[in-house]
Amino acid sequence: MLTFFAYAGPALAEIAGCFAFWAWLRLDKSPVWLVPGILSLTLFAYLLTLVESEVAGRTYAAYGGVYIVASISGYG
Repeated sequence: MLTFFAYAGPALAEIAGCFAFWAWLRLDKSPVWLVPGILSLTLFAYLLTLVESEVAGRTYAAYGGVYIVASISGYG
């Protein structure tokens, strides 16, 4: 279960942060949207540091693989 949160937590934080910036730039939302975006991306980076260092490479590779597949398939 902890492994699930090691992937899901950073993924959700990254999606939320990137959406906030996208909404600001593309949907002409208020610059106030940048505040939760920055906080969310900071949380994303922090959560990635919680993974044990000996498995961090595999975690980042799996995370990157999911990101690439989602981008190519149109779901990202």
